Amino acid sequence: MKTRILTGVISICILLPVLIFSNSILLPIAIALCSLIAVYEMLSCIGLKSAVAFSLPYYLLAAGLPFLIRYLATSRYFTSILFACAVICMLYLFSVLIFSHGRYRLNDLSVAFFSLVYILVGFNAILWIHDTVPAGGYVYLIAFLGAWITDTFAYFCGMLFGKGGKHKLIPDVSPKKTWEGSIGGVVFCILSMILFGIIVEAIDQSISANLIVLALLGLVVSVVSQIGDLSMSVIKRTYGIKDYGKLFPGHGGVLDRFDSVLAVAAILAVFCSFFSLFEVIV
Repeated sequence: MKTRILTGVISICILLPVLIFSNSILLPIAIALCSLIAVYEMLSCIGLKSAVAFSLPYYLLAAGLPFLIRYLATSRYFTSILFACAVICMLYLFSVLIFSHGRYRLNDLSVAFFSLVYILVGFNAILWIHDTVPAGGYVYLIAFLGAWITDTFAYFCGMLFGKGGKHKLIPDVSPKKTWEGSIGGVVFCILSMILFGIIVEAIDQSISANLIVLALLGLVVSVVSQIGDLSMSVIKRTYGIKDYGKLFPGHGGVLDRFDSVLAVAAILAVFCSFFSLFEVIV
């Protein structure tokens, strides 16, 4: 427990400057580094870390996408570039499969492709939200807050109300998770989103928060956060590993720490395309 707490404190100390100076190049650099490490962790899990022919394009995308988003997101060619990257990667995957002469299994390459797209979309959604969504400098924080508040209160509510583990959520995927913890995570996430909106309004009086939409977002975010966590757990169990990495002692690797954040960031980007969380008062 002491190791987990110490690692958490150190991680926050490293993360804070990135968040404070998020308008600088620090944020895309941090996103690129996390993406690269996460891609490596996933390839290692699946057993494809030495498959250079397959993995190289994903490393290039992990390193380059954050800077494309930061500096080309407003360009009229941006959507075309992303679409081209997706199509090229898909065709490249099939080319590797065809010319590998059975060296790689279709199942492994499929899991890798799906997982790597998930990683790249999740991490880069954080930057896209920050740079393009109204009041994005506040909204992108929800990707972290929603995931970590859900995880924290699901743990404590599970400890307090789910003693004995009689009402297990999905025991074959995550034996320790309970319905009590899951519901507690949802409730506290909804409350935290409302509180977040109130705090943002108090900090920046030029912004008006839509508290009803934020409450709805809290529900969506919490459910998706738990799905993201369980999804990464399924892959770990399938390939027989405990953690994706050892970068964060007591927590595991980047994917262990950001599994829920990736899912939340992706759905948050979609949510913001249809709903306005904050309105800038002119």
